Amino acid sequence: MMEYEELIINMGPQHPSTHGVLYLELKLDGEVVLDCRPNIGYLHRSIEKIAENRSFVQFMPFTDRLDYLASMNNNLGLCLTVEKLMNIAVSPRAQYLRVIIAELNRIASHLFAVSTFAQDLGAFATPLFYALRDREKIIQIFDHICGQRLTYNYMRVGGVSGDLPAGVDALIKEYIPYQRKMLDEFETLLTGNVIFCARSKNIGVLSKETAIKYGVTGPNLRASGYKWDLRKDEPYLVYDKFDFDIPTGENGDSWDRYIVRIREIRESLKIIEQALGGLPEGDPVAKVNKVFRPNGETYMCTENPRGELGFYIVGDGNIFPYRLKIRAPSFSNLSVLSAMVKGLNISDTVCALGSLDIVMGEIDR
Repeated sequence: MMEYEELIINMGPQHPSTHGVLYLELKLDGEVVLDCRPNIGYLHRSIEKIAENRSFVQFMPFTDRLDYLASMNNNLGLCLTVEKLMNIAVSPRAQYLRVIIAELNRIASHLFAVSTFAQDLGAFATPLFYALRDREKIIQIFDHICGQRLTYNYMRVGGVSGDLPAGVDALIKEYIPYQRKMLDEFETLLTGNVIFCARSKNIGVLSKETAIKYGVTGPNLRASGYKWDLRKDEPYLVYDKFDFDIPTGENGDSWDRYIVRIREIRESLKIIEQALGGLPEGDPVAKVNKVFRPNGETYMCTENPRGELGFYIVGDGNIFPYRLKIRAPSFSNLSVLSAMVKGLNISDTVCALGSLDIVMGEIDR
């Protein structure tokens, strides 16, 4: 008679070029996962404590280092929170520019997410190279706008650091049809691919009820069938002026999480196209004091590529925030992994983790 023993293995810590420095403690029965415990903290930098000793202008570059694949969106979240606390008005042109930039960064982030997910499943070269080729066009646009390629520090309380340089609007207009065409090509490689579907469909199923229970947001929540997007449900900036849909999934599996991000790229292109077409005249550069002395508290959340990013700020009249708390979407999205992978094989655990699209920089704050 054969005897079986539970085996505990360490999966990771992973190299930052995958999904960050993450260590999963897996309890196994053969190849089957009985339990999973994510261990975090390898990138912890005390960013929220650092904020208590920096002015809001000085703290802005730190937000770039949270979700470093969506730095523009992080900048925007802090700006909107301070503006809400201080009742600062933002010019219409600055609001439109913020939408354009935020949606471009969402596309760049999603391209990286779906291509590295495919790489996790064994598609080593082509999808990743295609996505990085297309993402590079967005990075070049950002380089023209602010001189940076990853950590941008472009948003400012009250507006942005500078208007669109000459010719950049034409670059964005050229990019929109290009990306639509290239996305069709990317989907030809993956969406209906028999091997890709076999590896991702019905794997890592996350029910709508479990997702809500764990506080999962963003594409991962929408892939489980819950149609919730802050750009529609709690509109900010000028999102209520644009016509776009909120893609959702049906089964809440890894394939649904992939296809929701693909469809969101198409919706972001629609938003950018409308925003460029209606871009108002005016000066988008911030015309406010560089020093803020807020008194009171507020919370503001935005729809980041990975879900709800929230900033909670308490001010006591000083130039530094008395307290600053960040609600990072990847933290909740990673927390649900244990519930998703029980009963899966180890190889399918890799699939489930990759489909969540976490960034450890915003988890280990």
